Amino acid sequence: MNLQLSLFERASPKNIVDMLRDFDEFGANTIVESQNNIPFFINEFWTSGQRQAHRLHEVSYRACFKPQLPRFFIDRLTKEGDVVYDPFMGRGTTPLEAALMGRIPFGNDTNPLSRALIEPRIDAPSLEEVRKRLREIPWDTFSSFENEELLVFYHPKTLASIEGLKSWLEKRQQEGVFDKCDAWIRMVAINRLTGHSSGFFSVYTLPPNQAVSAQRQRRINEKRQQTPPERNVSEIIEKKSKSLLSHGKAFASLSRFLTKQSSQTPEIGDREVALTVTSPPFLDIVNYETDNWLRCWFLGIDPKTVNIAHHRKIEDWEAFVKKTLRELSRITKLGGHIAFEVGEVRSASIRLEESVISAASDLPLQPLGVMINQQEFTKTSNCWGVGNNKSGTNSNRIVIFQRDL
Repeated sequence: MNLQLSLFERASPKNIVDMLRDFDEFGANTIVESQNNIPFFINEFWTSGQRQAHRLHEVSYRACFKPQLPRFFIDRLTKEGDVVYDPFMGRGTTPLEAALMGRIPFGNDTNPLSRALIEPRIDAPSLEEVRKRLREIPWDTFSSFENEELLVFYHPKTLASIEGLKSWLEKRQQEGVFDKCDAWIRMVAINRLTGHSSGFFSVYTLPPNQAVSAQRQRRINEKRQQTPPERNVSEIIEKKSKSLLSHGKAFASLSRFLTKQSSQTPEIGDREVALTVTSPPFLDIVNYETDNWLRCWFLGIDPKTVNIAHHRKIEDWEAFVKKTLRELSRITKLGGHIAFEVGEVRSASIRLEESVISAASDLPLQPLGVMINQQEFTKTSNCWGVGNNKSGTNSNRIVIFQRDL
């Protein structure tokens, strides 16, 4: 059906609505449908194979989106020097991609783990600097450990190295000499704690973005008849650093990273942000505290003190989103944009884009439409039936707002 798409005609020669409607870079025309006077744009707008993402993105984190998603919007809605922000930055995909594209990265997450993951990659040391620092660490003195519970994951000598490195980095912080090379080594170590190959410190377990409990790991070991092998912590950190830095470094002379609630970021000024690309904690799907308990242990963080939103009722989630959008409307410059990714939940029986649009109803945010990045669809399927529609999140469903002029 033909729609009158005039929501954004006051902007650039070809606005985002026109771009989405006319998009055909992968050989398919965009399907445009309407629901409650909101246009839905359905196409394959990016693929994991369209370009190899920068290696610096290869840091695991549960429920994170691909770098192609923020790049799509950063490339079309900002220019070099603009501020790009994510209030739920997780591993930092949006700010890192912004820095790689010459924008100013802003980020926030209530979990301090996020800053430990993103800040070292924005201003990374060289591989030679990492190697030099690794040689300076007194590995030979790390011969004991305290946390015996972790022996289900690690060989005793490996655990001694991990705990020794943890204590050594903490001492550097206490002495005020902790630098970007230390932060990098800590970041890599966090991401090598557990995994399913010899590139991790642990015996075979779940992927690194989903640490299991010690009790469950014990069952995995029994089922697989495995015992934790000895791993060389220093060599694994060096190897992963070489991989992460193989495409070059990212750098931003200006950046800002916060550990706040998404609705309370006074450190960001009014009208300072050109574009926000984000994905909030989904409704009753991911338990970030449970997933990140081991990483938090290494950082000295009590995960129970991290106030990560986890809502079971849709009305509570919508109220949470409303507070966030109110803050985003304050910090977004006039004519700026917000791309709010919500995925799909509960076999698509709940469509969170409806709640996001409802949450913005009395805010100075104009909904331009909902973009659905769908890699398999037919023209006989409307936007409500598109997708794999299995449990969890399957396709990117992104509500696009423009800050009123």
